[in-house]
Amino acid sequence: RHSLKQLEKMRCLRKRSAVPFLGLLVLCLLFVNLYMEDGHVLDGDKQQPSEAATHPPGPERSPHAAPPVSNFSAARNISYHYLAGTPLPRKRYLTIGLSSVKRKKGNYLLETIKSIFEQSSYEELKEIAVVVQLADFDWAWCAGMAQDISQRFAHHIIAGRLLVIHVPEEHYPVLEGLKRNYNDPAERVKFRSKQNVDYAFLLNFCANLSDYYVMLEDDVRCSRNFLTAVKKVITSREGSYWVTLEFSKLGYIGKLYHSHDLPRLAHFLLMFYQEMPCDWLLIHFRGLLAQKEVIRFKPSLFQHMGYYSSYKGAENKLKDDDFEEESFDIPDNPPANLHTNMNVFENYEASKAYSSGDEYFWGKAPATGDFYGAVFEKPIKISKIKVVTGTEDRQNDILHHGALEVGEKVVGSKKGRQCSRYLRLGEFRNGKFEVTDVEHKVLFDVSCVRIVVTKSQKEWLIIRSISIWTSQTPNP
Repeated sequence: RHSLKQLEKMRCLRKRSAVPFLGLLVLCLLFVNLYMEDGHVLDGDKQQPSEAATHPPGPERSPHAAPPVSNFSAARNISYHYLAGTPLPRKRYLTIGLSSVKRKKGNYLLETIKSIFEQSSYEELKEIAVVVQLADFDWAWCAGMAQDISQRFAHHIIAGRLLVIHVPEEHYPVLEGLKRNYNDPAERVKFRSKQNVDYAFLLNFCANLSDYYVMLEDDVRCSRNFLTAVKKVITSREGSYWVTLEFSKLGYIGKLYHSHDLPRLAHFLLMFYQEMPCDWLLIHFRGLLAQKEVIRFKPSLFQHMGYYSSYKGAENKLKDDDFEEESFDIPDNPPANLHTNMNVFENYEASKAYSSGDEYFWGKAPATGDFYGAVFEKPIKISKIKVVTGTEDRQNDILHHGALEVGEKVVGSKKGRQCSRYLRLGEFRNGKFEVTDVEHKVLFDVSCVRIVVTKSQKEWLIIRSISIWTSQTPNP
């Protein structure tokens, strides 16, 4: 009997001690679960209908959507509906992403898609994927637009280079009653906040489709062979660190990223979706990843073509004055030593005019005989030279009277090298100079290029860009 009492006591003790242990175990499991959830960003469920790829599904045939997520910074289980196209069979070099909603005035989406494909060669088309996200909550508009895209670009869809996707409304966070930062009206806050989420979903979808990703708007015109130009720039940046390369100065048009950064950028946009517009968030993202300066290339490869924005049909006539339709032929600008005898303003030194970035040389009022020179590391054959002075906001700081010369036979020390003989190619007109077929006009390999001031001016001088194209054609 005594043994039975002791056994019963031990059983009760085990039961009582098991309660806190089980509670602790449950808490640990909950913590691990929460940690795992927060470590995932938009674990997308990319579903597609079994019907033909070029026919969008009706709402009754859409894939089942996941329930709304309350902790949106750790959003997961997002259902991507394929409205046209199927998953890409192979990884590409570049994905072009654009998100579109119904506009009150004008719709430029079809023209944008057309421009992307028309301005690309057959070889370039093999290396790109275009993902269009129809982000409006009006299903009828999405289905109709998907049908229009499917009919007009069926061969690109069949070739596996065009996808049209949609994320159902239930996956979006709260878009009403948000913080009114910058004293924006509530409707404006809702519009820009939803736009941030739209782009986050799009970025996440595109994360593994290619090596690089470029962001466009749905009202953009592309320059010819823009992919070749992008590849040339990326190759030139090998070995250097960058987060964002910019091929347009407008908003978030033409912003290029490594695809491996897209999940982080998507998460970033979701975390701060109601704080500020997308283009401002992109600047903060770049800075947080230790790229402090803008790296923008000229000429711009993408131009805004819409006259009405997607927000209430408001007018938006912004244009990029650095855009060139035929910008496939990006200048070579071979290595050179840059120098000038002009009085340089602050840190706007000579080298900045020869850079492809968004920077320039700025000198105080030049006098007759002042010059800006480039001495190449070795003699070169030149096919084309283009020089632009002044900027949009300082249109009078141009070279009013000047000429461009090319030279041969370098003399002098390293610091004071210059050519002993120069040939004048022409005069500046309205602050610009351009000459082609140089290799047929100059009978020697060029060692120097020099800009000469032929008449003093009271205005300061901005040399915005110096572009030089080389040629391998032998001189006659």
